[in-house]
Amino acid sequence: MAKPKSDPNYKVIAENRRARYDYAIEDDLEVGIILSGSEVKSLRENPSNIAESYAEVKDGELWLVNSYIAPYNRAMFPHEERRRRKLLANKRELARMWADTQRKGMTLVPLVLYFNHKGIAKMKIGIAKGKKVADKRASDAKRDWARQKQRLLKNG
Repeated sequence: MAKPKSDPNYKVIAENRRARYDYAIEDDLEVGIILSGSEVKSLRENPSNIAESYAEVKDGELWLVNSYIAPYNRAMFPHEERRRRKLLANKRELARMWADTQRKGMTLVPLVLYFNHKGIAKMKIGIAKGKKVADKRASDAKRDWARQKQRLLKNG
């Protein structure tokens, strides 16, 4: 997800870098997120965390569970920091995500929380399968070899 150079509204708020190490991401999807006013203001100023969070399909709706948005100290009506937040996806995408999570080992992992070019909070969710220790070692070895190959090409 490359940042456009001339776009003042685009801003990455939180990124789950650990997700790509722990999970094999099969597909990803951009969804909207329902936030209160103090949560949006807090996201623009304060840190947030989606590393320990996950998404689930429950009763035909998509929910973000255990995400952290820091409290906004000037809010008249403060928000709860780790509440369940509803995610917005169309019915076809929702049905596909529900079907994928019913398969063995599949889960919905939040990858990136950001403001898009219109200034609207969006989230990228990955449909993922957990990696075993051997898979993690293989991806580490592959990454190390790619780094070493670049060094060799650079030095001649």
